[in-house]
Amino acid sequence: MSELAKRIDDGYKLSTFSQGVKDCIPTLFGYISIGIAAGIVGASSNLSVLEVALLSILVYAGASQFIICALIVAGSPFSVIVFTTFIVNLRHLLLSMTLAPYFTNYSLLKNIGIGALVTDESFGVAANKIVQKETFNDRWMNGLNITAYIFWILSCVAGAIFGKWISNPEVLGLDFALTAMFLALLVLQLEHIDVGKLNFYLSLIGYVVVLMIVFCLFVPSYIAILLTTVIVATIGVVKDK
Repeated sequence: MSELAKRIDDGYKLSTFSQGVKDCIPTLFGYISIGIAAGIVGASSNLSVLEVALLSILVYAGASQFIICALIVAGSPFSVIVFTTFIVNLRHLLLSMTLAPYFTNYSLLKNIGIGALVTDESFGVAANKIVQKETFNDRWMNGLNITAYIFWILSCVAGAIFGKWISNPEVLGLDFALTAMFLALLVLQLEHIDVGKLNFYLSLIGYVVVLMIVFCLFVPSYIAILLTTVIVATIGVVKDK
């Protein structure tokens, strides 16, 4: 059996729901820490435990949940909250579009189920598989996504319930947990990357830095982040082809 055929065969054997659950474990500390912080912020915004739970179930996005709580406290209109959440979560469209070619053999319903639960973190784990040229399927992706989804909901609810005893999550370093997790995923990808790809990624980082500096001169930082993400992601997709 050729090396490529063996790799595909091994990848298929590992593409199970339970393996997806196992591959999600390294990212769970990020989910738990940020979820607890989101629950604490939700409770401090006068949301009930049930409302925090519904927010984590229906929105399922840390950045958006923090923004929603801030807008609620500020007394913003419902339409503003919905529109802002839509814009912030628009990046998930780019993440799903990147993964879509690997799920073309599945039905529309299965693809909707996978895409609806894709997060920055689960995308990072899947991207690491892609970089290592490993195969994966819907069972593996569902194991990864569903595990993350359940732990996120539980963490948000726990934060809402016990938040009164953890009034300042930054003291415990919980605010840096997500950043640390992404750095770990980046290191794993760099271990299996060639020089050409490395130069390509470094050029994209350069674009990000330049565009952020330029946009921050004219628009608020959160809009600069959105514009930079869309533009650089588009450049990356076009140049990678």
